[in-house]
Amino acid sequence: MKIENKITGAVRNALQSLYGIAPDAAAVQLQKTKKEFEGHLTLVVFPFLRASRKGPEATATEIGEYLLRNEPAVASYNVIKGFLNLVVASSCWIAQLEEIDGNGRYGLQEVTEQSPLIMVEYSSPNTNKPLHLGHVRNNLLGYSLSEILKANGNRVVKTNIVNDRGIHICKSMLAWQKWGEGITPEKAGKKGDHLIGDFYVLFDKHYKAELKALEAKGLSKEEAEAKSELMAEARAMLRQWEAGDEKVVGLWRMMNEWVYAGFDETYARMGVDFDKIYYESQTYLEGKEKVLEGLEKGIMYRKEDGSVWADLTAEGLDHKLLLRGDGTSVYMTQDIGTAKLRFRDYPIDRMIYVVGNEQNYHFQVLSILLDKLGFSWGKDLVHFSYGMVELPEGKMKSREGTVVDADDLMDEMIKTARETSLELGKLAEFPEEEVQDIARIVGLGALKYFILKVDPRKNMLFNPKESIDFNGNTGPFIQYTHARIRSVLRKAEEQGIVLPEKLSDSLALSEKEIALVQLLAEFAQVVTEAGLQYSPAVIANYVYDLVKEYNQFYHDFSILKEENEALRAFRLILSRNVAKIVKSGMRLLGIEVPDRM
Repeated sequence: MKIENKITGAVRNALQSLYGIAPDAAAVQLQKTKKEFEGHLTLVVFPFLRASRKGPEATATEIGEYLLRNEPAVASYNVIKGFLNLVVASSCWIAQLEEIDGNGRYGLQEVTEQSPLIMVEYSSPNTNKPLHLGHVRNNLLGYSLSEILKANGNRVVKTNIVNDRGIHICKSMLAWQKWGEGITPEKAGKKGDHLIGDFYVLFDKHYKAELKALEAKGLSKEEAEAKSELMAEARAMLRQWEAGDEKVVGLWRMMNEWVYAGFDETYARMGVDFDKIYYESQTYLEGKEKVLEGLEKGIMYRKEDGSVWADLTAEGLDHKLLLRGDGTSVYMTQDIGTAKLRFRDYPIDRMIYVVGNEQNYHFQVLSILLDKLGFSWGKDLVHFSYGMVELPEGKMKSREGTVVDADDLMDEMIKTARETSLELGKLAEFPEEEVQDIARIVGLGALKYFILKVDPRKNMLFNPKESIDFNGNTGPFIQYTHARIRSVLRKAEEQGIVLPEKLSDSLALSEKEIALVQLLAEFAQVVTEAGLQYSPAVIANYVYDLVKEYNQFYHDFSILKEENEALRAFRLILSRNVAKIVKSGMRLLGIEVPDRM
């Protein structure tokens, strides 16, 4: 039983006995005692002053005295104004550690067939370029959020919607057709997504050169853009694709397959996956059909030019275009189509879209439209709106080829992790194969942790050098602490130390040991909070606090050299559970922790 629950029950008994009131457990406000005061849990007594008809200090003292007499968990107390600070007996913390130790999935809820079904959409790449740093934040947030929701007892379906149609796709296709000379990923020795991204940049280069030449002849920028033959060819190709031209569709399929193979490689390396992938080429017609259905029902209206709109003024918004005059769809229409297919495929209870904050308005509108069109989860859809990620050098632009490529970034992180580890002498004795694996785990862990420790709603600056540091609030610092604990446990085993099934409850624990047990016990609450807030940062910063506390304990206390066998056993079991919770927390972030470094 959690200590907080035990104390809460005792406080309710005290209030009944002393003042004749029986408040709900929720009305008993227990907080972790602030570090500057003596105690472990603090009771706020102000809500009970009307019943006690006494001042805050007298009321706190009366409750403290009652607890001291009637609840063995309370060893002593002190009163600071209207706050009753309770010192919890060491035996309770020992029992709490045993409970955590006995539960391999401590803090994680079970998922059953009756659990709510939540769909999480993330990644959403375009097939005209490789994944970049912005996608890295999106994928890491989406994957981690999915794991956190599972840990909170939900069934989760991870989905991806691939933007595989539109003018931007045709730009890459046209550039390959004009200047590719039949090149393939195999011939180029390149991943398919990188090869196609090169042609997207190449199109932009030729397009800009064409505009410059036209402007040199005296045309304005707008006139030059309207007269561009290259852009006209790209638009013509898009019309051919939509009309089902065999040659164009064949080229589109071939180039998309190259990109998908490249994406799969990047996803696998990043450690993210999907249960279902949708493609906009398959959903936009479904959306069009649903919008026309809405038109028939009077939910939408048609303008004179044939375009279809939704009037959202009653909801405090404006009029929203859903189909152009020529019948072609917009992004909103595609999202409606994707929603229709998803609702057909899964009995969704909640839908979460992991998309950057520049799309806030889009999802506000989508929620209203889905609700109007009869999707039960539409009104309550969640837009997991996150901030942009930038580099010290500034923003990235795909067309100009100035993006930070996800594959290049992972390569660089792994290389830096290897160099840093070798400089510090951490991998000197390890075989090459293990060095490579540890460098991968540490490099990717540094990248993931640096991104996930930041509140997702905030814009962030990604600094690769800072992220790889083995000290401070970084992934490598946490991973190294885990490896250190595993090393201690291995040495204990080598020395033949056998840990008892039951710890001695007569030990007098230090405040540092109690603080660690208390932190471990908070993991369940932290997982719940991360799920409610949709924030992997809650987990990341908790794990950092835990390892920081452990490292102070490790520095100040003997473990293997402790002569008192019962105390040594306690410290080893405490260490084992710190490692367990660190591993569990980092797994929720999609981060591996090595057993040695």
